[in-house]
Amino acid sequence: MKTLTPKLALIMVLLLVSQLSYSQVYKDQFAHTFSIVARDVKTGEMAVGVQSHWFNVGSIVAWGKSGVGVVATQSFVNPAYGPNGLELMQNGTSAKDALQILVKKDEGRDFRQVAMLDVNGAVNAFTGANCVESAHQIVGDNFSVQANMMLNDNVVPAMEGAFKTYSNLPLAERVIKVLQAAQAAGGDIRGRQSAALIVVGPKLTENTWQDKLVDLNVEDSDNPIKELDRLLKVHNAYNFMNEGDLAVEHGDMKKAMTAYGTAQNMFPENLEMKYWTAIAMANSGQLDEALPLFKSIFEKDNNWREMTKRLTKPGLLTVSEADLNRIIKL
Repeated sequence: MKTLTPKLALIMVLLLVSQLSYSQVYKDQFAHTFSIVARDVKTGEMAVGVQSHWFNVGSIVAWGKSGVGVVATQSFVNPAYGPNGLELMQNGTSAKDALQILVKKDEGRDFRQVAMLDVNGAVNAFTGANCVESAHQIVGDNFSVQANMMLNDNVVPAMEGAFKTYSNLPLAERVIKVLQAAQAAGGDIRGRQSAALIVVGPKLTENTWQDKLVDLNVEDSDNPIKELDRLLKVHNAYNFMNEGDLAVEHGDMKKAMTAYGTAQNMFPENLEMKYWTAIAMANSGQLDEALPLFKSIFEKDNNWREMTKRLTKPGLLTVSEADLNRIIKL
């Protein structure tokens, strides 16, 4: 008897899927993966973290809305679980009941793996009978971890262990630890390619662009979780920059400089952070203290000198012409 090659076996699986109706299995949405949905009991924030050997996995797996809940939909993905699950939860249906309602309607349920968590901490998960081994889920207090097509059965328990071990961390960092634990335990049998992390808040937002507190997506990488971790650190650093800007607006330069300093310490090589710190100092009457910063920036990239000349007209730099000359002649 002839042994099937991995490629031929995959083709046969896809042919089987294609025999089902489009409403049963979205054969173009192929995202075998490991993921977590979780809630921070202290802040009320909710998150989805995911990694897969598939391009841009976050775009179809991770769904969330502040004040409502989060959804991870994977395996042979039915993307409708995302928006439909969030709609049900926003209208008052618990995550447990919302998932049961949608699974019952889905004729392709045996190919699905889905987890949902709502703003109250209710959580539920489903793993279809035809999900590719190793496929498991663990539903716990304010979290669910799930995976399919894993190298071994140790992946999901490792995720659960990490979530409980790192309870002292902020939710986003905690989710990263969970993904790292999954990969260390064996991860996806095919390897790794993409990862994503979203975090939403405990209350509904008025504006859609304010809905996600964290929205990071590594579409294609040799080490997507490592890159996701790096991006989260950059995200946090820029949050400190925003905090500094807000403090400047309120005239609190002490608070502003503390926030700017924290951001720069996190990424000392980032000229953008140094530059706007120097601009804020110059605008607040601390030009002498800002000049060494300007000088170090101009020495590394002279374009920032030219940039400085352009900031006076729109009022982003409010120093006198004499002080402007002191800056650009450094």
